[in-house]
Amino acid sequence: MKIVAIVQARMGSTRLPGKALKLITGKAMIEILLSRLSLSKEINKIVVAIPESEDNNLLQLAVESLGFSCYRGSEKDVLNRFYNSAKFVSADVIVRITGDCPLVDSILVDECIREYKNSNVDYFSNTDPATYPDGLDIEVMSFESIKRANNETDSDFDREHVTPYIRNSDSFSKASVHYIEDLSNQRWSVDEPEDLVVVTNVFKHFSPNIFFDWQQVLDLRKSQPKLFIENQQIKNNEGATMGTGQKLYKRAKRVIPGGNMLLSKRPEMFLPEKWPAYFSKSKGCKVWDLDGKEYIDMSIMGIG
Repeated sequence: MKIVAIVQARMGSTRLPGKALKLITGKAMIEILLSRLSLSKEINKIVVAIPESEDNNLLQLAVESLGFSCYRGSEKDVLNRFYNSAKFVSADVIVRITGDCPLVDSILVDECIREYKNSNVDYFSNTDPATYPDGLDIEVMSFESIKRANNETDSDFDREHVTPYIRNSDSFSKASVHYIEDLSNQRWSVDEPEDLVVVTNVFKHFSPNIFFDWQQVLDLRKSQPKLFIENQQIKNNEGATMGTGQKLYKRAKRVIPGGNMLLSKRPEMFLPEKWPAYFSKSKGCKVWDLDGKEYIDMSIMGIG
């Protein structure tokens, strides 16, 4: 049985561009993640699945210079990229890790893999329901499961987020592991600049050691909570339901007061965090967001 960890990573993050190569105590985030994951005793191979666009060339060079394999595929159809990565290395079992989780814990990964083997299911995770801190997410699944998902779903959401089709379908057998208390409100992943501050604080505390375990991070949070305060206002997994325009608007508000140059306007008055933010086109009272979703503008009633 060949167990392959597939790490999906990219440079084109809307909220934190180039995050895979952001430096944390002098090392690229992807290097720290891969180094920590490499301590796994259950994983036979690690592959980094990255988009085929040119802006990811530097990421491929960085990954390969560390001695790891890359597979390049679709930017938006991440499920297809993920499936083809697994097929490329003839994986029997796949461990899904996302590139925004530099605090990934190899001990926890191995526990999930062993539980997957013992459970004899199609899909196993530590996220259903979420009880571990966000940033320790682990999913283990059979190659046949990801192959079926790739062949059967045509939902854009399923294809962007890889595993919803498996998780939400009764045709797959599933099991999960839970922590003894609910820590899911703790945010240890890196999606926003504030997240990078928190994770950097953690690695600075343990420097030069990068191989501390997640329980040590939990103890640190209890003893020095100020190190973790920077990103407490951010909701976990909000990116999964946030449109491209909202992600860009959130980024714009960091540098432009009110998020736009019209200081007398309040663009979020009617639908905070859900309005299209930016239009790809407009016609009469209809507008389309950057993801192609159509809206009727009940307020302006005509864009001009």
